[in-house]
Amino acid sequence: MTNIKVVPASAPTSPAPENVVVQQSPSGPKPCCVCKDEKAARDECFLFSDKGGEVECVDKIDAYKKCMAGFGFKI
Repeated sequence: MTNIKVVPASAPTSPAPENVVVQQSPSGPKPCCVCKDEKAARDECFLFSDKGGEVECVDKIDAYKKCMAGFGFKI
């Protein structure tokens, strides 16, 4: 089982967004159901990165964060 933290939507940004699930109202979309293409591109970049991905994948990380912010999720 993975170590996942559940935090309220008003929580400050986390240094490890992939380990955080942001709670939204039941009527809103779930974080797992939005930005799938951006998340897949980010994850693929990390998997095939030579240096851990932090430097090489900045554009993919930013695209994912921007997409999630568009749905009201703060990462």
